[in-house]
Amino acid sequence: MHTTTPPGGKKRTAVRLTRRGRIALITSGAVAAATAVAVPLLLPDDDEEPRPKTLTIPEGWRSGQVYEAVDKALGVAEGTTKKAAGRADLKLPGDAGGNPEGYLFPATYPIGSQSTPASVLSYMVNTANKKFSGGHVTAGADRNAVNIYQTVTIASMVQAEADTKADMGKVARVIYNRLDRGMPLQMDSTINYALKRSTLRTAASDTKLKSPYNTYARMGLPPTPINNPGEDAMRAATNPTPGNWLYFVTVKRGDTRFTASYEEQRRNVAEFNKNR
Repeated sequence: MHTTTPPGGKKRTAVRLTRRGRIALITSGAVAAATAVAVPLLLPDDDEEPRPKTLTIPEGWRSGQVYEAVDKALGVAEGTTKKAAGRADLKLPGDAGGNPEGYLFPATYPIGSQSTPASVLSYMVNTANKKFSGGHVTAGADRNAVNIYQTVTIASMVQAEADTKADMGKVARVIYNRLDRGMPLQMDSTINYALKRSTLRTAASDTKLKSPYNTYARMGLPPTPINNPGEDAMRAATNPTPGNWLYFVTVKRGDTRFTASYEEQRRNVAEFNKNR
């Protein structure tokens, strides 16, 4: 988030968050170093079948990256898994509209001789549903006046924006605070998602992009998650750190500054630009 727009708008009373808005996604190199979650092995009973390969999906990967990885792991033609996603009868929530973004859970999955693009994607979605159906997730969503799908969307922004695990709860709090005050999210990462890129540089022209993911021009949450978040990001989205912050910017790696002051944010952004 590099916004320099002062706070405005009226405070939200107990309304549900809209599904129109933008996404926060500043992708860093740390994404590729995500921790894999062990998934039970499900294979046919065949003692002579060689030990299967595994496929690791890092936290924060977008669906397109997952599709490409599955294609390579299964040795199928490029684009096969993306096509399979549309006809795999994935157990997605109704709000997803058939789009599995956010529900291709980051973990290490077994790849055996019986694996197909549809079966691998189903395994990922089923794993996500198990992870996201716990009582702590439901309770957290209720406390924050959002549903589970919206919580996953917020977690995806947290995954993209937080420079460290320790910052995740603070990023989540900024998102909720801005939504509660009727402020646009103004997340560069949502624009990156719309433009299918990963960069820290957002031009003024980018903020005028006609897209539901342009959080500079649209209010509320983006229509879908912007990546596939892990358990740490979900934990932050359900239990954000208490605080009054409205702004944050990663001035340099390991130095993300949170503030409720517009003037302080301007100074931090100036330092970010100087370092860049």
